[in-house]
Amino acid sequence: MSYLANNYNRKKISFRNGKGSYLYTSKGIKYLDFVQGIAVNCLGHAHPKLVKTIKNQSKKLWHVSNAFQIPEGEKLAKKLCKKTFADSVIFQNSGTEATEAAIKVARRYFYSIGKPFKNRILCIKNSFHGRTIAAIFASGSKKMTEGFGPKVSGFDHFIFGNHKSLKKKINKNTAAIMVEPIMGEGGIKEIPDWCLRELRKLCNKKKILLILDEVQCGISRSGDFFAFEKSRIKPDIVPIAKGIGGGFPLGAVLMNKKVATRVTPGTHGSTFGGNPLAMSIGNTIMDEVSSKKFLRNVKSLSKYFLFRLNKLKKKYPKIIKDIRGRGLLIGIQLYKDQSKFIEKLIDNKLLTIRAAENVIRILPPLNVKKKELNQSLNILEKVCKELN
Repeated sequence: MSYLANNYNRKKISFRNGKGSYLYTSKGIKYLDFVQGIAVNCLGHAHPKLVKTIKNQSKKLWHVSNAFQIPEGEKLAKKLCKKTFADSVIFQNSGTEATEAAIKVARRYFYSIGKPFKNRILCIKNSFHGRTIAAIFASGSKKMTEGFGPKVSGFDHFIFGNHKSLKKKINKNTAAIMVEPIMGEGGIKEIPDWCLRELRKLCNKKKILLILDEVQCGISRSGDFFAFEKSRIKPDIVPIAKGIGGGFPLGAVLMNKKVATRVTPGTHGSTFGGNPLAMSIGNTIMDEVSSKKFLRNVKSLSKYFLFRLNKLKKKYPKIIKDIRGRGLLIGIQLYKDQSKFIEKLIDNKLLTIRAAENVIRILPPLNVKKKELNQSLNILEKVCKELN
């Protein structure tokens, strides 16, 4: 009997330890882990530099209140701002907290300039921005919100790719548009660069804010530090998490100066957000994943992997409908339900995870080796052949 709540449909597998791209069960069975905590362990399991960072920092200081200055946080905030569009950072513990903070910051901005009526956020219907009570209503998903009424107001929705619907939904109460540049849970659907540029122009024209949720697709996952960078635009607010902690709980909200000046003492807070241990880990992650050399390698591996996956699609056209994604945020869309395919992959010691639209997400660590990609390709082909 388990005393854990039944809110997860857990696989009957548990792991004793991990190393790089691999996980090992208590019986020593080895699995190739292309879930990595759902795009969280960007440097894989037990990365030596992260282990060293945790050991060193844990001997000094784990947690102090944000009532005091935290030098490790100042250092990480500076790195993030120097690398990106941002002028200021608020640290959080997770992606859903970062999303909530982004919503608060957007509403507070308009309140502080004398326009409190501008408090609605426009999102893609059936998107994913977390599982807090506000974030699930931001998603516009009936499945996610069922049983959690009354409805949290303040969110409007448009259909992915429907630009007429988007423009019609903007009104005098709209404060911001919030989208994921690459939708993760939503099926690895990428918003094209031209569309992101049009969103920026539209926000400028309507004098509203652009929030780009990079919780899953950010921190070098796309091959660029942020997925939106390829479109050469600058958002106003960007919530991040997952990869920035490399497996340790860490999130943040990045803001430009216009928005950040309206965040004053008492408007937001977090007991654990920005603690010295998390900040030390974040600094190590930044040093590893933000260099041009590291990003070039992610792009090179991605190009090879996507090429091979598309060859697999041509070979098994009745199994694979589409190959999606960018960088090492990859989706394989199947014609039939993905559950059986995922189970077959597990039987062959490859771990993946589902997404919407019958998509299998493949999320290797960003420092994955080419031979490990080849191992996964061999397993994928074997399962395609079995189910063909």
